[in-house]
Amino acid sequence: MTGIPFTCNLDCGGGCPLLAIVKDGKVSKVIDNPAGGEYIKGCVRGYQSHRIQNAPDRLTKPLIRTGPRGSGEFKEVTWKEALDLVAEKLSEVKEKHGNEAILNLGGSGAIMSVLHNTKRLANRFLHLFGGATGRWLGYSSAANMFTLPYLLGTVQAGFDPASLKHSNLIILWGSNVVDNRFGSATESWIRDAKRRGVKVITIDPRATNTVKTLGDQWIKVLPGTDTALMMAVLNVLIKEDLVDRAYIEKYVYGFKELENHILGLDDGVDKTPEWAEKVCGTPSETIMQLALEYGNAKPTCLITGLAIQRVIGGEEAVRMAVSLQAATGNIGVKGGSSGGYFSNMLPSMKVGAIDTMPNPVKATVPTYEWADAIIQGKKGGYPVDIKFVYVLGTNYLNQGSDIKKNKEAFEKADFSVAHERFMTATALHCDVVFPVSTSFERTDVMKGGGNFLLYSKQVVPKLDGVKHDYEILCQLAERLGIIEEFTEGKTEAEWIDQFIAESEIEDVEEFKEKGIYLGKEQERGAFTDFIEDPDKYPLDTPSGKIQLYSEEFAMKGASPIPTLRSIKPNTENPLRLVTPKSRYRTHSQNYNIKWFQEMDPQKLWINPVDAVERGIIDGERVLISSPQGKIRIEAFVTEDIMPGVVCLLEGAWPKYEDDIEVQGSANAVTSTRPTLPSHGSRTHTVYVQVKKA
Repeated sequence: MTGIPFTCNLDCGGGCPLLAIVKDGKVSKVIDNPAGGEYIKGCVRGYQSHRIQNAPDRLTKPLIRTGPRGSGEFKEVTWKEALDLVAEKLSEVKEKHGNEAILNLGGSGAIMSVLHNTKRLANRFLHLFGGATGRWLGYSSAANMFTLPYLLGTVQAGFDPASLKHSNLIILWGSNVVDNRFGSATESWIRDAKRRGVKVITIDPRATNTVKTLGDQWIKVLPGTDTALMMAVLNVLIKEDLVDRAYIEKYVYGFKELENHILGLDDGVDKTPEWAEKVCGTPSETIMQLALEYGNAKPTCLITGLAIQRVIGGEEAVRMAVSLQAATGNIGVKGGSSGGYFSNMLPSMKVGAIDTMPNPVKATVPTYEWADAIIQGKKGGYPVDIKFVYVLGTNYLNQGSDIKKNKEAFEKADFSVAHERFMTATALHCDVVFPVSTSFERTDVMKGGGNFLLYSKQVVPKLDGVKHDYEILCQLAERLGIIEEFTEGKTEAEWIDQFIAESEIEDVEEFKEKGIYLGKEQERGAFTDFIEDPDKYPLDTPSGKIQLYSEEFAMKGASPIPTLRSIKPNTENPLRLVTPKSRYRTHSQNYNIKWFQEMDPQKLWINPVDAVERGIIDGERVLISSPQGKIRIEAFVTEDIMPGVVCLLEGAWPKYEDDIEVQGSANAVTSTRPTLPSHGSRTHTVYVQVKKA
């Protein structure tokens, strides 16, 4: 079956080579591109993405709000009217309040591409207009991105999935690679490792699809307590003489201080498996067995997911994961890993990309606190008073913690505009909504989930009435007098040709025909040069080594060595809620599509122990409550979740009845209090009560 090279351009870390099949002018099917080879494969979201393209509720007309924000009262207008209004409001806020009053909420709705990249386009446009208040770090990986440079001197701490062929043990710690992807070849290479007899250990509070289909062993751990479990593992490694002392001496700084803490020589608390069991709920015998297997297998690839750092004290889990790999001599070794988040965390293949341009406005706010920044402004200690919100490629009202607070933030802003395909919760609260195209409707080059590039060709014409994000910004730029700077006189096709010319691709026509270009190296790993010659290739840390003891990190208000930082449930809200990703959604994308809803109905996972205690039976509606709000949703009673833990997949769009959310939108009960010092997400440190509805 022939098809047109295409890829989704979604924020899943996948970057999958696909083919789109067109029938009667519509996309009828999506399949793997055989040019990707045996290991680089798509997933159900990509295979079913034509359902988004052909959805009946696609927006096709510009909209201007006529009723209260969130009411859904809009009028369809011409493109000229909508563009004129937005240009007028941008000019007005710039003149009255300065560019810092504009908040850039450009997001990751289309993030893998070099031109039609929602984050880069928003930056370029607003920066050329005179700037806007930006955001630092993000929802997904703030604690990881903040912390890794203190340990390793960089965030480029990943590995190519093909290097797993050299691993002798794989530990998936909070890493659901089957559902979340983290590269389009990771799952395939882990399956390959299993076939040759490599053990795969999965550590997670719930039995995910990864646990069930890849794992040889499921080790349960309470959310937010991974640091304690890691400390106990290191405790055993030290006492059983399974740490690599020669490696530590040559490549690691500060291990002695960490060792003293793990053994309790500094605080009197020996971080034994028995100690950890009381914190994380993992049996001490299991911890001992894990440590012994870990210490006796080399190389070990520790693959950490982003879940372990989306908690209060998430920075410490990042530090401990790196510490474990350093102690066992697995960093910079083929088949090993750094312990830090790995997907797309290596230098990407050389290719041009739309320049974001410098931002003349220096004010920034933490992404996790964008709503607080709007509501509180300078009086609340934030650097600016936000008046205008520009939303491009994201559903922030839904995806940000504490939906009620997010609604309040949009209420307070003087004006807001969104680029959208559907009437999301965010679009519903904006003043102008621009209808935009899908990846099927435009040509681009994508950076894949590995050392390769993808060519994604326009598959079908745009729906009548919609425009590319780039087109919209061009037309705004023309009205605002910055069109020459924004386009540099180039068409979209000319930009693409330029970016390909800036890559290492020699046969451009073959690239466009096949849809993929594979780099020569497919088994790269971070820090191999450092391990080969630490004097010639020192790390960008104060010691030039792997920095487990960091005075610089301590200056940010934390300990110089990893410590256990967490908060416990209370009697009022005794259950730990986790809010992971759905196999059938990329964050909130796909929720409105009936097929995806039917494949993954939104329910609250609850263990039979907790269900019986509350008189809850499978399938009945329950009430989830936290200080931030309440959700009424159907219960799914299952052994696939630990006692004391409940699970509600993130991404469902909110709907409220009598102040209670009724569609299972997880952020109705989450908090914007971040983990510090990164100001990162803590959406797996959420404590709730669950009762019969």
